[in-house]
Amino acid sequence: MSEPLPSGVIVFDMDGVLAEVSDSYRESVVQTVEFFTGLRVTRDLIQEYKNRGGWNNDWALSQKIAADLGVNADYDTVVERFNKIFLGENGEGLIRREQWFPLPGLLERLSRKFGLSIFTGRLRYEADITMRRFASGVPFDPIICAEDVANGKPAPDGLLAIQQTHPGRKLWYVGDTVDDARAAKAAGVPFIGIADKSHKWRDGLVKLFEQENAVAILDNVNEIEEAL
Repeated sequence: MSEPLPSGVIVFDMDGVLAEVSDSYRESVVQTVEFFTGLRVTRDLIQEYKNRGGWNNDWALSQKIAADLGVNADYDTVVERFNKIFLGENGEGLIRREQWFPLPGLLERLSRKFGLSIFTGRLRYEADITMRRFASGVPFDPIICAEDVANGKPAPDGLLAIQQTHPGRKLWYVGDTVDDARAAKAAGVPFIGIADKSHKWRDGLVKLFEQENAVAILDNVNEIEEAL
């Protein structure tokens, strides 16, 4: 007789939840904007844009910040420059600076009690690079990436697809931006927010999560067992 399925599924965002991306994605935005404008913006400014919502796509965000600084860059050109910085020529770009947030054993313990899934704004080949480095043996099912949905976050498309994969099972979505929270709200999925206590923008982010009815707000993903 097969064992019954766990009753719930924890869906993780990747950036800022599973992967520490300050020196990868965020720094790639900084360097892309600097390439086009000659100005070096702060990561706090990037977070301010993220907190406004609608800037889950870091290519579009880089283009927007450059435009706000007076330089209108072609989107495809921005994407090309960003990817050279982030991926490098042979996968040796800033993506190699990423670190893994979950402590050893956390995801394995969770997988014995819950189904695990991922809904990320990354393209699949970007997600695969990080997953191969840090979590090749973790049973995430499914992993929903940017090209798998018609509409990116804050649209709920990815969460709705995961609901269809796991009919009748409760989902939680763990994310670190207001777009994550709004995607969860639109899908009718409880949201668990990640807001690092070390960042000066934490108070504002916590208020945004509270406004979006987060069921819990954690310092990092390693507190999730107690929260659940």
